[in-house]
Amino acid sequence: MDAAQRLNIELLFLPPYSPNLNVIERLWKFTKKKLLNAVYYETPAKFHEAVTDFFNIVSTKYCSELNTLLTLNFQFFDEPNAQNMTA
Repeated sequence: MDAAQRLNIELLFLPPYSPNLNVIERLWKFTKKKLLNAVYYETPAKFHEAVTDFFNIVSTKYCSELNTLLTLNFQFFDEPNAQNMTA
């Protein structure tokens, strides 16, 4: 933690399992939605090609969606104005 403070890095501690707070989990969910939703790939090679093609264009074709999806804007419940959320 001392190194983080010296480098002006804010450490965010996440619960052990928190897929909605983990940016890579959100990207993976988005990827699955775009690649696997009602799509059948005849061979693993075709699936691999689709994944590769997707990641080659994801930052340009889906820029606006990624800008809202891949943020660290989430609600802290220890804030005074935080509302209780139920699942």
